[in-house]
Amino acid sequence: MTATDATATDATGATRTRTRWLRYAAAALALCLAVLALVVMTTSRADDPVPGADSADAGFARGMAVHHQQAVQLSFIVRDSTDDEEVRRLAYDVINTQANQRGMLLARLDDWGLPKSSQKQPMAWMDHDMDYKPHDGSLMPGMATNTEMDELRKAEGKDAEVLYLRLLTAHHGGGIDMAQGAADLAEDPMIVRLAEGMVSGQQSEIKLMVDMLKARGVSTQQ
Repeated sequence: MTATDATATDATGATRTRTRWLRYAAAALALCLAVLALVVMTTSRADDPVPGADSADAGFARGMAVHHQQAVQLSFIVRDSTDDEEVRRLAYDVINTQANQRGMLLARLDDWGLPKSSQKQPMAWMDHDMDYKPHDGSLMPGMATNTEMDELRKAEGKDAEVLYLRLLTAHHGGGIDMAQGAADLAEDPMIVRLAEGMVSGQQSEIKLMVDMLKARGVSTQQ
């Protein structure tokens, strides 16, 4: 390889790295802005209408709290399975953002005096047929199964990184569908804003994870 070729290769690599980090920064910024905007809105006013137990607002709060909890679990697992700083940083952001959002959802249910669990199908509140059959611990679309969670616990290094990125991409896909449903159907302003922030933030993270998978030699349809 000539000096010119080496310089061109280095430049291409640097450009790809910058592009990947710019997408990461955009995703992180979107998530931070969503959290900051929502913190201001979490105080319930006495004259706020209380939604019913079977409303889209309550159904979304309960369902997404469960959905987020698994994303946090996935992220804790991979954080201890790899030394890759990029993956660990993503996991850290997911842990903090989704744990905070989960707390907001549960607090809203407390504000309304509504139960945090229901015997109904988790996404029954949505306005389209839900034919998803819970199986092996996967309660809603996008959620990992118990088998997949066990596989991630056993994986290390690059194998753990790739599996985590694949599982979290699918997880975000299911979460976006649910959040968009809440953005369209919910009536509580805080729930609507929170759902809209989830859609934009998780879409940005999916784009980031597609690049991260490609950097690890994994093809993706995203």
